[in-house]
Amino acid sequence: MRLPRYNRHRPTRISPANEESFAGETRSFLSEPSLERNRLDGFDYLTCILTIILIGFGVITIYSATYNPEAGTWLTGFCRRQLIWVAVATGLGALLFIFHYSIFYQIAYPLYGISIILLLAVEVVGSTHMGATRWLSFGGINVQPSEFAKITVILALARYLSDRQLPPPYNLKELIPPALIIALPSVLILKQPDLGTAMLMILISGVIIFVAGITRGTLITLGLSAISIAVVGWQFLHDYQRQRILTFLDPEKDPLGSGYHIAQSKIAIGAGKLFGKGFLKGTQNSLHFLPEQHTDFIFAAYAEQWGFLGVLILLALYFAFLLRAVHIAIEARDSFGSYLAIGIAAIFFWQVTINIGMVSGLMPVVGIPLPLFSYGGTSMLTSMILISILLNIHYRRKA
Repeated sequence: MRLPRYNRHRPTRISPANEESFAGETRSFLSEPSLERNRLDGFDYLTCILTIILIGFGVITIYSATYNPEAGTWLTGFCRRQLIWVAVATGLGALLFIFHYSIFYQIAYPLYGISIILLLAVEVVGSTHMGATRWLSFGGINVQPSEFAKITVILALARYLSDRQLPPPYNLKELIPPALIIALPSVLILKQPDLGTAMLMILISGVIIFVAGITRGTLITLGLSAISIAVVGWQFLHDYQRQRILTFLDPEKDPLGSGYHIAQSKIAIGAGKLFGKGFLKGTQNSLHFLPEQHTDFIFAAYAEQWGFLGVLILLALYFAFLLRAVHIAIEARDSFGSYLAIGIAAIFFWQVTINIGMVSGLMPVVGIPLPLFSYGGTSMLTSMILISILLNIHYRRKA
């Protein structure tokens, strides 16, 4: 994909020389009335509508996945908390939208540094759940810094690539700095241990670098290196991580143990058939055969209730969202905005692909939530921040 207004001899970027002018634009936008602020026709309503529909489907599925007819309230606790997180995340996203997205260029590296500090803090004072130390507790609220790190990594990469003096394609030596940007948080996340998020971060970053442009020889070298790292890395995986991969290759080997999640998930998806069993009528879900039905395996609960046609509708919504994100990247006013939008599109693409692949038995179980759909406050906050940035890039594409 070719980035907007790109010239091989003079790449479009936010350089230190004109960084001050971008800061001036941001200050003037906040302090003075402008036509841009009142130009409603430049707002991306389609992305907002798609986001609202996906969140709505997610909340309804969380409700059905946690519904208890014997409870004294019509709204489940998980559903109520998810709605609160949606409100908080929407408010934060609206606040971020006020600022010109060039401010993220200015604070990209500081935010990256903060995310590294938070990941280090997890190693020291992190909360442990189900054998993994991935959360920091603030007043009873658990926050997962690895979700925040996904944002800061794409911000740092977008700034670095937009600051490049030399035009792409890049060779292996020129990719050392971005590789270090990716490697540091990935290693810290692997230590939690969280193989899924670390792999996700590498895949997202790989998309940004591929779009930026790399030589054919570099691409081949990186591919061979990835295979070698995978072979060597097998020796350093935890026992449960190895078991998940082996279970993926042969789910029937231990159907009541490590293969239970995948087996029950596939049963739930298949039970939905063409039209599904209907709202609140999924037996795998209601009888609690399906584990983590409101978080990582929420897609299986949705598929059982709404069937193949419901799945097609959900996939069409995500596909339309991704197309819109790529369109925003192409129309962005500068290369920083383009790289940032591509990174956001990559985050949603890989999370949707890995989650659905995992739940369907096409990929190993790695604990990746379905964005805007699965229950979880940190995931919802991260998704809404990313969407706010995406809307920001589109709204100010001509400003």
